[in-house]
Amino acid sequence: MTTVTWTVTDTPIGPLLLAATGEGLVNVAFHAEERVTREALERLASRLGARPSETAESPPLAEAVRQLRAYFAGGLRGFDLPLDWSLTAGFNRRVLRELATGVPYGTVVGYQDLADRVGEPGAARAVGVAMGSNPLPVVVPCHRVVESDGGIGGFGGGLETKRALLALEGVLPQPLF
Repeated sequence: MTTVTWTVTDTPIGPLLLAATGEGLVNVAFHAEERVTREALERLASRLGARPSETAESPPLAEAVRQLRAYFAGGLRGFDLPLDWSLTAGFNRRVLRELATGVPYGTVVGYQDLADRVGEPGAARAVGVAMGSNPLPVVVPCHRVVESDGGIGGFGGGLETKRALLALEGVLPQPLF
């Protein structure tokens, strides 16, 4: 049986729910107020077959919180965390793994370019779907995927959050307000 632990941590982009299994970090959820947290935990219980228990003390969660704080403070440019990929599979997993390893801090990639990198030319829209289903945003940096015409593209955490993350990494100017 899978053991799932979780915690919520405050960040400059709002509270993030972090969940981990024995394999590593399995889920990051934006806007982790009470309702969002409850719904995310219900989804995790359903998908992983285990009721998550709250604790910030598990080593994977404590390390994820530490690295996220360093990232938001500008002192960390790449996450070094064990990741549990069990909430994604197939094409989406291939795309997300390529994103995690092949698109470094401070850079962006187009949807089509990412499709080409995983050997699926013409799958730019499917890359967009993979970004929308990313169970590990921020750590697996779907905010770094943009439109080829220079548009910012979509983002599950909201465009304001995407702009803030890209600004933090020096890709966009800091928001004025």
